[in-house]
Amino acid sequence: MNNKIKLSITGKNPTYFLKEIIKRKINVYKVEKDHKQLKVIIEYRDLEEIMNIKTIYKIKIVERYGLSKYKFLLKKYALFLFFITMGIVLNIILSNIIFNIEVIHSNKELVNTVQKDLKELGLRKYHLKITYSEKEKIKEKLLAKEKDLLEWVEIEEKGTKYIVKVEQRKKNNLQKKCNYRHIISKKNALIYEIEASSGEIVKKKNDYITKGEIIVSGLIHNKEDIVSKRCAIGKVYGEVWYTATVSLPKKMPTKKLTSDKTYGLSIKTLKKEYNFLNKFSTYQKKEYNIIESEILPINISIAKYIKTKETTKNLTIKTAEEKALEIATKEITKKLTKDEEILSKKVLKKTEINSKIKVEVFFKVKENITAYQDITDLNIEEMNKKEE
Repeated sequence: MNNKIKLSITGKNPTYFLKEIIKRKINVYKVEKDHKQLKVIIEYRDLEEIMNIKTIYKIKIVERYGLSKYKFLLKKYALFLFFITMGIVLNIILSNIIFNIEVIHSNKELVNTVQKDLKELGLRKYHLKITYSEKEKIKEKLLAKEKDLLEWVEIEEKGTKYIVKVEQRKKNNLQKKCNYRHIISKKNALIYEIEASSGEIVKKKNDYITKGEIIVSGLIHNKEDIVSKRCAIGKVYGEVWYTATVSLPKKMPTKKLTSDKTYGLSIKTLKKEYNFLNKFSTYQKKEYNIIESEILPINISIAKYIKTKETTKNLTIKTAEEKALEIATKEITKKLTKDEEILSKKVLKKTEINSKIKVEVFFKVKENITAYQDITDLNIEEMNKKEE
């Protein structure tokens, strides 16, 4: 509807007022009748004339269409939009200024030297950000100036901060001292893989070991005698077993997407969120960011709202197994590092108790089970005598 409004007319027998409107040759496009209420759609230009009619009836605007709707919204949110616009402009300005330059290295003297050099080369706080080509030139000049001190430089932009990573040029690359030690297991497991570059391997793949048991010894033997001590270096991976129990309701609440959708404005500030032009009480939202600031506590995005319908889903034994495996796998995976993995998984048993289904899941997991035991104080001569 183009530039129209819907009016609510309430009072005793509002049909009389409708007759007055028609008498004045005002176009009425739609009429919704109630006992004490009448809703009519008219053109926005006729509103003033209707409001000037002397009457005992209560007249209220309930909905606007077309251009009049957008004019009304613009006027209603004018102050809000003004501050949002000012916030956007301020954010654009501030987001292009560098507020901090952080040089990362453990050597404080080197950090101070690099900070001083960067200032001289034009990379300074409270100045506008530099271009990629300018950044590359500064890196080249810094490496040339401190060629005896620096091996490598990287300048990373993160929000309104430059993070400068440097690597010091080392004249003597001394290896950190490694004390005499065994490699032991930190938990009960089946040995999956052994990687050792120093020490005497005393276990093999598929051996079952308990917590604290030696896998790579720091004691080096020649036949029956211990001839020396070493720092055992390496990693040991073990097959570790876990069981997880997942309890699921037989009737699971779910949200089903409908075909109804609308677009609006989503604004997040501090811990609050505002959704404008969204008419759904339950919905799924997809956001397209317009403004996202690390300085100002505000995020503005165009949002697509899809109406959802809350329903319940009856869980079968089969779907309970699948859901339990999914949930348990996520929990196990959270605890694993990059070099660890789930080797296998299976459902052990399923139990129905009242309104719930309990599923027990078994996992075989490849884990790093490497731990160390210091042997610096062990006396080789005394140990050999005891063996004799």
